[in-house]
Amino acid sequence: MPLLPEPDEFALIARHFAPLARSLPGSLGLLDDAALLEIEPDHRLVLAADMAIEGVHFTESDPPELIGRKVLRYNLSDLAAMGARPLAYLLTLAKPANRSSDWIGAIANGLAGDQEEFEITLVGGDTAATPGPAVLSITVLGTVGPGGALLRAGARPGDAVFVSGTIGDGALGLRAVKGELDRVNASDRAYFESRYRLPEPRLALGQVLVGTASAAIDISDGLIADLAHICHASGVAATIEAKHVPFSEPARRIFAQDERLWRGSLTGGDDYELLFCVPADRLSKIEALGHAADVAITRIGSISDGTEVQVISKDGEVLSFDHGGYRHF
Repeated sequence: MPLLPEPDEFALIARHFAPLARSLPGSLGLLDDAALLEIEPDHRLVLAADMAIEGVHFTESDPPELIGRKVLRYNLSDLAAMGARPLAYLLTLAKPANRSSDWIGAIANGLAGDQEEFEITLVGGDTAATPGPAVLSITVLGTVGPGGALLRAGARPGDAVFVSGTIGDGALGLRAVKGELDRVNASDRAYFESRYRLPEPRLALGQVLVGTASAAIDISDGLIADLAHICHASGVAATIEAKHVPFSEPARRIFAQDERLWRGSLTGGDDYELLFCVPADRLSKIEALGHAADVAITRIGSISDGTEVQVISKDGEVLSFDHGGYRHF
């Protein structure tokens, strides 16, 4: 029986991606070269982009329905860090010859669920064949209102430093995926892998922090490295009190087995929690904002004059690290 030919590019788009664009008229059904989007008066567009390369950001064995969702969530986390609301996204995908259209279909099916959860719609992009590794890239668009956007450059001496959620789970998840956590029970391993493969963008928190936080960033490269990004942009220094950094119960269990993993949790990245600064005269608002966004937030340090990020141990010593976080180059 002869094999049926694979559908061409336009058939793939019509089958897998056009359904993801139906809810927004400006997508034009993915039938034109570009989309036409309207935004509310006095609002500004916020744009961010991320890519995932097979062999670098995911493996051939990763479930394809999770790959697109993870890249979309990377981008949504960037919107959260600026206090923006999601609007739409564009997707480009390079498919190796050894992947069938069903692989693309699984990616599209995964994206469909996240579109509904985060109220965002596909409006365009491109597909191509490649002899090399698979590559997926997403450009996301959001909007911010008259209250302005959260930036990295607003921190000032005297501000308090906060984080959302828990730190280190993403880095432990990467180790779990690589098979490096052999002493972890199955439940904890599944928790870490989920945190790594499907980060939770803190969109609601970012939006309520507008007007209260002086600076913000999402934790992608690592807690220390991303706080250093804020310090560099703002021209300030920061101190982290290690005893206040929030960790999940599964993380605490594994730290009890290997203290080196605790240190790695401060530099490992992939948490996609929000790291933000708050002036002293606005601290009374923070607890209510955390409740409004339904996420735990924890004060972990402070901003001061200078240029460096210091981490202070529970014994009052300044800790040293070989590196602050992930570096792409």
